[in-house]
Amino acid sequence: MAYEIPVTQARAELAELINRVVYGGERVVVTRHGKPLVAFVSAADLERLEDEEAAEQEQEQVISSVSSISSLSSAPGERHRFGIAAEHRGQQGPGD
Repeated sequence: MAYEIPVTQARAELAELINRVVYGGERVVVTRHGKPLVAFVSAADLERLEDEEAAEQEQEQVISSVSSISSLSSAPGERHRFGIAAEHRGQQGPGD
């Protein structure tokens, strides 16, 4: 859980807040009127968040590519050809 501090207090305690983040491993959320305004996180946390964001973007691109492929129409006669193969496979006897 993050440590929350009002912006006016954060200004006065900036050096201490930086130490809490860097050496204490804390996350600090600066608030204004009780609402989150900014957050202090370590450089390592920021790098991890950016890596996760990049991975999510790559996944979205793959999903988008696959979706566009599945929306392509079949070649003429392709459905009929695969339908016959499926029917043939279903008619085979046991052990075939």
